Amino acid sequence: MSFQILNLEAVAEYLNFTPAEVEQRVKDRVIPFEKRGDRLIFRKGEIDEWASQRILGFSTERLAAYHEKSSRRARKILAHEAILPEILAAGTIEPSLKSRTKPAVLHDLVTLADQTGKLNDPKLLRSSLAAREDLCSTGMPGGFAVPHLRVQEPYLFETSFLVMGRLVRPIYFGAPDDEPTDLFFLLCCQDDRLHLHTLARLCMVAVKTDALAQLRNAPDASVMRDILLAAEQEVLAAQKSP
Repeated sequence: MSFQILNLEAVAEYLNFTPAEVEQRVKDRVIPFEKRGDRLIFRKGEIDEWASQRILGFSTERLAAYHEKSSRRARKILAHEAILPEILAAGTIEPSLKSRTKPAVLHDLVTLADQTGKLNDPKLLRSSLAAREDLCSTGMPGGFAVPHLRVQEPYLFETSFLVMGRLVRPIYFGAPDDEPTDLFFLLCCQDDRLHLHTLARLCMVAVKTDALAQLRNAPDASVMRDILLAAEQEVLAAQKSP
């Protein structure tokens, strides 16, 4: 939960760090922390926020290194290495979104998500996504964005899912390259242990494969889903190669 307090060892495990690596980041004051006497504590909500923004800002090399580490940890709790087949169901891709503003995109993505029957509170999800975007845009170079919650709140939905929308006309969404965005991946993870790993997986699909270009040329939602599943397999195969 967002109010959970983590100790040094717990936050190291959560972030795929060693305790020494966390201590160094504390020393450099680049990670949110507090001191209670001689003890370091970390608020999980602040760590989630910090870690997700860090992943979105990684260089390609650092993203690949993080993804490899998070994959090793995820094998302990996942039945299969591939994530997308389970969270990207049929009917959760809209190839012709007509949204023309950032609030409209978030509204329409949540409406699409609500059609899955997995949402408990669409209104709260919309407001939470907007708060995350106010903090810092989830728009990425290359014309894609990964809207997600600032803090993972599992009670908002019944199970983890991903929905995707392709805009008819790209809009400016706050990407660091100041280019417009047309591909959106709304990620909702009920298991917070997998949120950061899944976020890294989506970024790997975007930067390490030709999926984005293929998605822009795909004729329909079914083909778009096949493209994403194939791209994930490409990422996994490349990670296993020497």
